[in-house]
Amino acid sequence: MCGAGGPRRGRSAPAPPGGGAAAGSRRPHQRAPPPPPHVRARRPEVFGPDGARVAGDVQTKGHPTDPVTVVDTETEELIRELLADLRPGDPILGEEGGGSLAGGAPDTIYWVVDPIDGTVNFLYGIPGYAVSVAAVRGGRPVAGAVVDVARASTYSAGLGLGAVREDADGTVEQLRCTPVESMSLALVATGFAYGTHRRARQAALVAEVLPNIRDIRRFGAAALDLCLVASGRVDAYYEHGLNAWDWAAGALIAAEAGARLVLPPAINPGAAGDLVVAMAPGIADELTELLDRVGATDPIPDA
Repeated sequence: MCGAGGPRRGRSAPAPPGGGAAAGSRRPHQRAPPPPPHVRARRPEVFGPDGARVAGDVQTKGHPTDPVTVVDTETEELIRELLADLRPGDPILGEEGGGSLAGGAPDTIYWVVDPIDGTVNFLYGIPGYAVSVAAVRGGRPVAGAVVDVARASTYSAGLGLGAVREDADGTVEQLRCTPVESMSLALVATGFAYGTHRRARQAALVAEVLPNIRDIRRFGAAALDLCLVASGRVDAYYEHGLNAWDWAAGALIAAEAGARLVLPPAINPGAAGDLVVAMAPGIADELTELLDRVGATDPIPDA
């Protein structure tokens, strides 16, 4: 399996259109932006070394198993403040603070923010959660960054500019998805919803997909799953019911690394259950045919 290209130094992450830097993008020798270090520092403060939870620090959203922590809301507020300084007047859609991708002029830049993607991993201390920020224009991402908080790695891309990963030591690597050409050898990531109806259908689909591929992985953070496709650490990823903040930055990073994608309109809510797919080009036709054959290309609404 071929992953990211050889290390290169001195290249900065792509900047969004209209000037200003995308949250999470930086030159190799600049200090990391505040939101990811905030998430990293606040976990032990909130949960302690033994994972103890303080009353009120964790609440739930649409489902009892869908948590939101005080750090999610703090981090989104911090990102909104940074964007207000760097890009005053730009509308923002955030997982916790809301917003909309509708109503602006065709050239309006919208910022799409997931303050902690993989909150359950964050809650349990599993090192698989990220801060994700994308700039969206005309319904499509044009710049984006995903910070793997635990590993202090920043994935970023600009439309037509390629995708890179910058590690904590300043090393920058150009990202390319794998050259795999047989679906039977493909390592495929997926995810599961919080609602029981959708989760049951997703489990049934895995049972039909699994005999046709190398294996399945479930990491628990959609933005990072898409970056794993970009960096060649998995060959494909699919999931139903994502919101734009889950996929906007990661999908651009995967696409700029050569992946083929299936995406819903950015304005579609996750409750509609649309399918998101990112796949290495050598297996794209074969995997698309399989997903269609087993019924995975049909939406799975959140009943």
